[in-house]
Amino acid sequence: MKETTPLLTDSFGRDHAYLRISLIERCNLRCTYCMPEEGVKLSPRSHLMSYEEIYTIAQTFVKHGVTKIRLTGGEPLIRKDIGVILEKLATLPVELSITTNAVIVDKFIDLLKQHGVRSINVSLDSLDREKFRQITRRDEFERVYKNILLLVAEGFHVKVNAVLMKDFNENEIVDFIKFTKDLPVSVRFIEFMPFDGNKWDMGKMVSYKAVMEKVAAHYSEKEIERLQDAPNDTSKNYKITGYQGSFAIISSVTNPFCDTCNRLRLTANGQLKNCLFSSTESDLLTNLRAGKDIEPIIQKAVLAKLKMRGGMDTLQKLKDPKFHSQNRSMITIGG
Repeated sequence: MKETTPLLTDSFGRDHAYLRISLIERCNLRCTYCMPEEGVKLSPRSHLMSYEEIYTIAQTFVKHGVTKIRLTGGEPLIRKDIGVILEKLATLPVELSITTNAVIVDKFIDLLKQHGVRSINVSLDSLDREKFRQITRRDEFERVYKNILLLVAEGFHVKVNAVLMKDFNENEIVDFIKFTKDLPVSVRFIEFMPFDGNKWDMGKMVSYKAVMEKVAAHYSEKEIERLQDAPNDTSKNYKITGYQGSFAIISSVTNPFCDTCNRLRLTANGQLKNCLFSSTESDLLTNLRAGKDIEPIIQKAVLAKLKMRGGMDTLQKLKDPKFHSQNRSMITIGG
């Protein structure tokens, strides 16, 4: 097993073996919790990492202990050189996975298989076509739904990510769980999180407790099985007895998993974020292009990682817009 070196160990002893790389800031959907209504200012193309730069930076992280890389966006599959990126990263000794909205994933089935991508996270916040249109500002529900079924049929390990919002899709919790009855998928309910421009407030959030109350109102205690969570897992995992699939809750707000966090994020314009909630970034791309050693920058960024949610260690701080409005919009961070 590859050893994690001190370069990727923070001041709280957390080792970071998981790197999420955003390939692009653009997307073919316009999800309300991810992108502000007015859109976002995109980085000039020249400021984005080339496939060679993505590979070089990824190599550095893998050398120091990263064993898993997930490609995100925007929508990573709309990047024109996605095939080259997959081909390059597939040469590294890592588990390679991807997060997509699945609108066009059917065109990439063979490519993903060819380069060893077996785990795919799909964003789907409603099983209702009209609600899907409202939240994504696009009418693509049928394509996404069919593509999820296609991915399952093609043997991919599929996780369906649903961001829950009060008075919008919380009444679909049981419907999503029923979706796992005959399909070997994992539906993951995600608490609505604060980012710049997404009009977050605690009143819109559906908590871990609220989700489980909905589940308990429909299923008996004997039917709800608590599963063993994987090491460093962000989710609390369950299944209904007799169902092929499972469900989970990612409670970043009410039950943060910061103590076991092993994740780092690289934005499409080459900025390293040591935490999803952190408003600070470390510029790897400019230094790489200048021929400088990026390892000291990585180490400094990792050591600067705060204990919880980028310093928002209380719900009171989380509610204060001055903390989370300094962060990027979700689309420019990478899911």
